[in-house]
Amino acid sequence: MSKREEIEKKTEELLEGVAADAAVRIYDVEYVKEGQDYYLRCYIDKDGGVTIDDCETVSRAMSDILDREDYIDDAYILEVSSPGLGRTLKKDRHLSYSIGQEVEIKLYKSPPGLKEKEFFGILKSFDDKTVTISVDVSDGKTEDTEFDRKNIAVIRLALDF
Repeated sequence: MSKREEIEKKTEELLEGVAADAAVRIYDVEYVKEGQDYYLRCYIDKDGGVTIDDCETVSRAMSDILDREDYIDDAYILEVSSPGLGRTLKKDRHLSYSIGQEVEIKLYKSPPGLKEKEFFGILKSFDDKTVTISVDVSDGKTEDTEFDRKNIAVIRLALDF
């Protein structure tokens, strides 16, 4: 396991109690370097959406825990936020929360017989190897389309304006 993965895993473990106390769920944790700075990002979610007060509550509690545990050698910036409307669905739990919602899938390469590498549809199901969405084909008719997870570059909630 890489240093980044170890930090993310430990942070997520510590965040579990804080999230439960704040009545939110953990969406994701990232430890990334951008330019000269490291960022520890904790994404939280809840039914009805996350408020600024939720983020502040979790941030204050996590800051205290991180100071006490002191397991990150680098100087970093702690950020606590919602994953946003067009959130990326990286983990199985993200896909589980999103069944029945409209998603956008971008592929590394077009499926055989098609030119497109980008698809929109309702997330129907997933397993270890595939993701299935219901795609509009014509005149309100839909067709379930299955994608190999290895060929998916990104899958995220679709933004419909």
